[in-house]
Amino acid sequence: MLFDLLRYVFLVAFILLFAGVLSAGAIPAALLSASPHRPTFMGRGFVVVGQLVSFAGALLMGLSAWLARADSRYGIIEFLGMLVIALVGAGLLVAGLGPLPSWLLRLLGTYAERLPPALRLAVRDLARRRVRVVLAITLAMMASAVGIALTVIAVGETTQSRAAYSPQARPGTLSVRPNALLAQPFSAAEAGTVRAAIERELPGVPIAQSELPSAPSWYFRARAENVEIPEEAVYRNQAIGDEKLLRYLTGDQSTPYEEGTAVVITSADVKVDSVELSYEINENDETTTTRTVRAVLARAADPHMETIFVPSKIVRDLGYQLRPGELIVDPSLRRVTAQEQERLDDRLDDAVAKTYVERGFEASTGWRYVVAAAFLVALACAPAAGFGEAANGRQSRVLRRAGNGSAMAFRWFCAFRAGLSVLCGTVLGAVAGCPAGMLLLWPLTAPTTWDEPARVPFETPWPLIVAFVAGLPLLAAVLGALLARAQSHPPTAATPRP
Repeated sequence: MLFDLLRYVFLVAFILLFAGVLSAGAIPAALLSASPHRPTFMGRGFVVVGQLVSFAGALLMGLSAWLARADSRYGIIEFLGMLVIALVGAGLLVAGLGPLPSWLLRLLGTYAERLPPALRLAVRDLARRRVRVVLAITLAMMASAVGIALTVIAVGETTQSRAAYSPQARPGTLSVRPNALLAQPFSAAEAGTVRAAIERELPGVPIAQSELPSAPSWYFRARAENVEIPEEAVYRNQAIGDEKLLRYLTGDQSTPYEEGTAVVITSADVKVDSVELSYEINENDETTTTRTVRAVLARAADPHMETIFVPSKIVRDLGYQLRPGELIVDPSLRRVTAQEQERLDDRLDDAVAKTYVERGFEASTGWRYVVAAAFLVALACAPAAGFGEAANGRQSRVLRRAGNGSAMAFRWFCAFRAGLSVLCGTVLGAVAGCPAGMLLLWPLTAPTTWDEPARVPFETPWPLIVAFVAGLPLLAAVLGALLARAQSHPPTAATPRP
């Protein structure tokens, strides 16, 4: 979880490095458009120029997405170039929206006379604090845009990662493998240490093991006619071991085992009676020898378990020395909990072995903390709009008449004032964050290695976005009502006539 959080913090920092500098232009643009001495036609000019800047930013992001649309592999320079173009476009998109908060306040003020008293006075109070309110709305817009864009990106990347995920074992399997950069099997001493650690932590549990030639460069392959092992299979070439490994692969403890018979484990409807083994008589041979052995067919417990099982005795009879490549606890016999895996990790030396329990695809959650921080920043902008502060004397008199002397009208006034300011920010944030997130996804998911799969359709989390846009203003309104303080401007008593 810490790694996920650091990853998304790095992503946000990278976005801020390129897009943040440009998007910060929204603040001076907002303050210039909010100046009380600014003529109306000049304010409209700021809005028009801002929209042109936002349109240019959207075009840049669209260009980056178009360049990254192919599923072929991109070089790192191409990838960074497309990403920088998209981030510059995102910055311009947000910066161009800077004059809109002031325009929204003018628009609300135009229709204020038709609103209920508490809402009407809230709109007028926001207009009276114009510079402060516009700055607060702009900051809320920028924070909401970051949060919404990151949400769209995270959900899209999760969809892509889920489609690309390939299990490394049967669900629930404990697998202990050498912790080495190269595919080196365990030595006899290392295998004994690992086996002893498993037996101490999981007493009485049978331990299967797959084996590999002692020298990884010593070529050995098994093939069966009319059988194609899927590329995503865990044991792509073959699996070498004893009856425990065979029954783990098939998921059936009653699977028959014979030392001189190979087993083709597949879900395909084929007939198999032999397997061809290609091998080297000596480690340094440049030519291979073939041998045919008897084989039977067995059904795979899982599509990723399709392989050709070769008993260890057959391989040793060919002159190979085998060493354990993986120690396995069959989930049919025992499912290992996260606590047991953690205790086993403590027993093992990290330099020797690493443990893995197949629990299926687990989506990253670190982005949620960064998004939550962004929305808290947006919510924190509400106090700048007069959060919980008292109205002036004239507003107090109007609110008291509207509420028949009760304090409820004043609470409604504070709720509307806080909610409206945050609503303007979240709506503008969604206008910037949705296209930014959807277009940034293309360069961010551009394949940079040969083994990356083709893209799948991205899922846009519209319910989450709507919840953010509507939920934050509602929360701000509730807090504004709860934290409302009594009016500090009580109505002045009427002076008696002489």
